[in-house]
Amino acid sequence: MQTTEAFAGLFCLDCGVDTGADSHRCPSCGGALVPTYDDASLAAAHERLFADDGSPARSTGGLARFGPALPFDAETLVGLSEGATPLLSCPEWTDEWGPEVRLKTEAANPTGGTVDRQMALAVTAAREQGAEAVALPTTGPGGQAAAAYAARAGLAASAFVPSRSSFDTKAMTNVHGGEMNVVGGRYPDALAAFADRRGAAHSLAPFETPYRHEGAKTLAYELAACDPDAVVYPTSHGIGLVGLHRGFSELAATGVVDEVPRLYAAQPGGCAPVVEGWKERNTAVDPVEYPDTIVGTLEVPDPAGGAHALEAVAATDGGAVAVGDDPLQDMALDAARAGLPVSATGGTAVAAGETLAERGAFRDGETVVLVDPVTANRETDLLRSRLMSEGV
Repeated sequence: MQTTEAFAGLFCLDCGVDTGADSHRCPSCGGALVPTYDDASLAAAHERLFADDGSPARSTGGLARFGPALPFDAETLVGLSEGATPLLSCPEWTDEWGPEVRLKTEAANPTGGTVDRQMALAVTAAREQGAEAVALPTTGPGGQAAAAYAARAGLAASAFVPSRSSFDTKAMTNVHGGEMNVVGGRYPDALAAFADRRGAAHSLAPFETPYRHEGAKTLAYELAACDPDAVVYPTSHGIGLVGLHRGFSELAATGVVDEVPRLYAAQPGGCAPVVEGWKERNTAVDPVEYPDTIVGTLEVPDPAGGAHALEAVAATDGGAVAVGDDPLQDMALDAARAGLPVSATGGTAVAAGETLAERGAFRDGETVVLVDPVTANRETDLLRSRLMSEGV
């Protein structure tokens, strides 16, 4: 594999073993792997990448602009100009809650979601390792992103999705040339079908490739300029939280940001294994036996990175909050009426932010970032149905 000067290999989060760049899981214990970097090279990369105010030296070019601090350089990376997404001011929530509230809207990514960051690196790794095809189980958005980036890389792609996934997501996976395998039931059924039928395809499943959560760290790199005190993130497998923790930890170590912000997991009440694990002060999550939420993107009853998500919120003195389906839809609709296009998934972060504010988790003068991981256009059926229940 062609890697950057700073990249030093992979490290197991569970047993601490170092291994090669072409591994999926730890060869010793089967645990999740993360990329590691030479400290001096990473510090030098950050010095080139960031201005004195923490803003990226380049604002365009996709994730390639962060190439020196990633495993793959700009010339190697499979990119579609992902990233550089808007960070919007939220004056109404700022006035109501106390801290300065900003909304990071990932809808501006090429396929409409933050998973594009993950696939840029994961598909690059697959191509560099000689794969001809990639496959993954997904609640929906990952299928379209994998198909798009695989097409860019000249690879075949196959996605296994539950039947309740949105029509638009399934259709766009096919449009990009990917094979769509619709599985009756919920996400665990799609996961089982993936395990049985993916064949020799390179796995892009959460935490089976180290490079999805590494792509997720670039969100932290983009938030460095506002140096947030807290970030609220809608959570399923935990990829986003792990990525944010890694990214901010690297930035804090080299002085780009003052410190790692508090990270908060936001989940719908009908499927909140990370929240329940946090409440019990556990180091691992217990699967939800009967998941039930309208937010299909977050309905993952046994998250692959649940333990690592708990570690991220604990290490940053953050937390985890569950919110009901009605409140999260209402917060998304309230945002839309104020001109902010927020998905139902993103409404989970907003509703959790309001709950945290009521609990006194934020202080005046702080900066709080709410992350909306998918485009609202992908969840119009959820938001419209809520309007119809109100007689609109």
